[in-house]
Amino acid sequence: MTVWKASTALFGAVALAVMTGGGASAAPAAPGGWQESGTSRVNSLTGSQGLASRADGSLLHRGLGSIPLDLRIKGWGHIGDPDIAEGHTFDAYQGGDDARSKMFAVTAPDGKRHLYEHKLDAGEKLNNSFAAVSPDNQWLVSGEWGDQNRLQVFPAPLLNSSTPPAGGALPQAGQIALDKPVRDIQGCDFVSDTRLVCASNDASKQLWPEDRPVLQVDLERPLDGKPVTGRVASLFAVPQRSVCSGSFETEGVDYDPARRTLRVEVVPPAPCLVTTTVYAYKPTTG
Repeated sequence: MTVWKASTALFGAVALAVMTGGGASAAPAAPGGWQESGTSRVNSLTGSQGLASRADGSLLHRGLGSIPLDLRIKGWGHIGDPDIAEGHTFDAYQGGDDARSKMFAVTAPDGKRHLYEHKLDAGEKLNNSFAAVSPDNQWLVSGEWGDQNRLQVFPAPLLNSSTPPAGGALPQAGQIALDKPVRDIQGCDFVSDTRLVCASNDASKQLWPEDRPVLQVDLERPLDGKPVTGRVASLFAVPQRSVCSGSFETEGVDYDPARRTLRVEVVPPAPCLVTTTVYAYKPTTG
């Protein structure tokens, strides 16, 4: 959810120092069955808001600089953590503080982009932090900011036959009711048809003992469009390593099933925030 105010000059001046500094400590073993396996870095202007793995193993990155001009003109000023399914790219967009809807843009393999707009339901926050497509490609999970006891579920645009074939309205389906509250979820991705991994920017330690935890949500059954319960557990705290001191920000998360690799983005404090660190993890068992 970072709002970038740094100038282009600042990006150029700091980038080299950031790329060569920080991350010197050894990669620790992570609880929850994940072992840190490496780090990479990406330009925050085009990569700090999220990432998704393609079928060939390459990564798609999203940042505020990734928003197309035509969508920005329409008021869609924030882009969230994306996902890719069946070659379709799913982007989550939100508008300003007075927004009455949220939007998902789906880019098909042929490059055509289709817009699906969801009018806010009663009590629904305007935030649209991420898009996560279920392994069967039928359901799209997203989330709101702040303290939440749910994740939102929509039919997956284009891939679910109940959605309009070229964009249009997108109503909610049955939600995921969480057995424990979560706060400031920046991204989620499916690890299996009944498990999601989510990145939280909550540094309070009020809900979980970890500072900015990576959470696991286990569903009672695969998504089917009806309400379902999710059990939440904390796996580990995201690393906060940088040559700069101050407040970090957790951002997007991705799981690449073909390569069994989990990745989490962390934006370091200013002025190092011009470059986002991507931490990679491998499962320790299974």
